[in-house]
Amino acid sequence: MTGGPATGGPVSDGPVSGGPVSGGPAKGGSAKGSPATGGSATDGPAKGGSTKGAKATVRPRSAVAALVAAAALGLVTGRYVLPAPPGSDAHPAAHATAPTPAPSGSASGPGSVSGPGSVSASPSGVKGATGPMTKANLLGPEAFGPPEVTGRIRVTDRFGDGHYANAACTGEKTLEETLGGPGAHFRGLTTGTRTGPEDPTLAMDIADQVARQVAAEAKSPSLAENFAERLLLEQVPCQEDVPGHWVYGRTMTVRLAPDVTARWMGSYQGSLNTTGKAPEGKEPCGGIAVLRSGTHYGVLEVHACLGTAAMDRVVRTALSQL
Repeated sequence: MTGGPATGGPVSDGPVSGGPVSGGPAKGGSAKGSPATGGSATDGPAKGGSTKGAKATVRPRSAVAALVAAAALGLVTGRYVLPAPPGSDAHPAAHATAPTPAPSGSASGPGSVSGPGSVSASPSGVKGATGPMTKANLLGPEAFGPPEVTGRIRVTDRFGDGHYANAACTGEKTLEETLGGPGAHFRGLTTGTRTGPEDPTLAMDIADQVARQVAAEAKSPSLAENFAERLLLEQVPCQEDVPGHWVYGRTMTVRLAPDVTARWMGSYQGSLNTTGKAPEGKEPCGGIAVLRSGTHYGVLEVHACLGTAAMDRVVRTALSQL
């Protein structure tokens, strides 16, 4: 399936349900080596003193005059704004709903990112993949750029079996051991030239790893959906860990069509984990996504330190390419 990335906002999900995962996930004690954004935690809602004002007194004649003026204004503008009721110290504009600004780096217009809980718009004409999985369906280096990633990004591809996703969550298993199948496409995006001797899609220095994708095709769309659900469930346990250990954040959903969906979780460094879960209101530093388009499915690990808006954009790009 070809097409450019669609803009839109992530949707915050609740607990994920699905079938059992073969070979339950084993959580490791090592933290992810990619850099993470820091920042001190907020001290809670800002404190402000309440003001006590005298009750307003509106004379009957003044109230009638105000209503007549409001009605006249409404006839001209097509919008009727009535004065505040007697005794109210709130300005009428305080009851209006102000537009919510899009986060920094997000696109504007219909379907733009508007924060967790927003609904993604489904672009017309998007259809799930039906043909064979090829390298053309993998995410390219053009999806990344400054300020998060600078310098040349090298692409290394291979086909076969191997470790996938985050081993700290899945355990040291290969994709074939988990799902079976003839093999998958592996792609490593790195800024360095030194790669692993056993798997060239992995950088020798984790700081050089921009992203890594593993993708394959299933015999049917329903089987691809089942595989994607199982791969996601393996990552969910990493949304909780002891304070001080890195964790994944809440599950976010991107939906371009009924059978073209992605679910991703941001990565938070241990210093931000003070409760056993990812902090609310803090930006992630990269993350992981499980993708599914028709008969294609896969996992995308983003090691580059991307925030929410950038992660959403990259995940959409990978999903539309899949």
